[in-house]
Amino acid sequence: MAALSLDLPASPEQRGTTRHREETQAMHDHRRLGRELELFGTDPLMGAGLPYWLPDGAVVRHALEEYIRDAERRAGYRHVYSPVLGKRELYELSGHWAHYSEDMFPPMELGGEQAVLRPSLCPHHALIYRSRARSYRELPLRIAELGGMYRSEPSGVLGGLTRVRAIQLNDAHVFCTLEQAVEEAESALRMIGEAYAALGIRAARHRLSLPGPGGKYVADPELWRRASAMLREVLDRGGIAYEAAEGEAAFYGPKIDVQIADPAGRESTLSTVQIDFHQPERFGLRYIGADGARHRPVMVHRSVIGSLERAVAHLLEAHGGAFPAWLAPTQVVVLPVSDAESEQSARLVRRCADRGLRARLAAPGEGTLGARVRAARLVPYQAVIGPEEAAGEQVALRLRDGRRLAPQPAGEVLHRIEALVARRDTRLWDR
Repeated sequence: MAALSLDLPASPEQRGTTRHREETQAMHDHRRLGRELELFGTDPLMGAGLPYWLPDGAVVRHALEEYIRDAERRAGYRHVYSPVLGKRELYELSGHWAHYSEDMFPPMELGGEQAVLRPSLCPHHALIYRSRARSYRELPLRIAELGGMYRSEPSGVLGGLTRVRAIQLNDAHVFCTLEQAVEEAESALRMIGEAYAALGIRAARHRLSLPGPGGKYVADPELWRRASAMLREVLDRGGIAYEAAEGEAAFYGPKIDVQIADPAGRESTLSTVQIDFHQPERFGLRYIGADGARHRPVMVHRSVIGSLERAVAHLLEAHGGAFPAWLAPTQVVVLPVSDAESEQSARLVRRCADRGLRARLAAPGEGTLGARVRAARLVPYQAVIGPEEAAGEQVALRLRDGRRLAPQPAGEVLHRIEALVARRDTRLWDR
């Protein structure tokens, strides 16, 4: 006999916990925070799924772009630019038109040819690779781009920055020998881990995304088997726990998806690593080996922080708008206690700017000191200057986490903040 299931009313404690969780989720919703902090917005005349970036949002985005370009340069990537349009034949060759056209915008007639807004950067990078003959001595060739791509998302799924139609993607493709592919994929996964540490976020889980039933995927069982085995090796060698998921692969190959979760526990993919045998074959990519013969390269697709839109949305929700100092739109707010300290405070703002720090003055006319401190609660560093500090060229520093430091020489304070920001340290103070 089956046990009876009784739907008992929730206890006051359960209701309180649920209400607290819902309130926390609402407070950390990136759409609300984006409006409140004036980071991004939308307009019906621009269209759904096409957000614009306001000045402070552009600062965050620019800091992310600088971080990823610097990390890629240090890892041996070469940066390129490629157009957001391509001829329809390009995507027929890559396989996107046959397997992905329902997610692409319709072709545009241009001078008797059909042009398409690209849904992916990989076909363009394949063309860049094959623009001249390549030697094994050049491999691995790492090509990276922060580029735009477009997806014809249904109106019902669009929301804030997480699902948009115009995407700025941190994308890269490594063209390498078969023997180099696992090591390159491992390196990409390490870059993702390092980026998450600098951003102060963590992965919810790692997923090995495999093909499922249906005609969505290119039909070549042997290539799927080889690519899947190599990605399993990457995860196993890194000691990374993962779950296999059928039906989540790209149409041309399996991938490692790094999953993130919002405050409600909803998962999405932020970063990916893929091993692709399909597109090198479709594009006829070759390199001349040490034996003088022509060989087919392997293509490793890799995105460290995914789309800038989704990355910023997740950072907003993970930190509740309190970005790590190196990402914060305003890093230092200078608070004179009275008008008598305004000149000294303005000089401190200029000194911050000279050091590359983003600072602003919160003058006494904006309210009481307490009100100005509360208004700047998300700013990492609050530099208070009273009569004693002004006389001694000092600063009484308040940290966003509530700590108050004893007055110190202004130059020393700025030097330490500058060093933490330059290291992209998630700590507010180093001791």
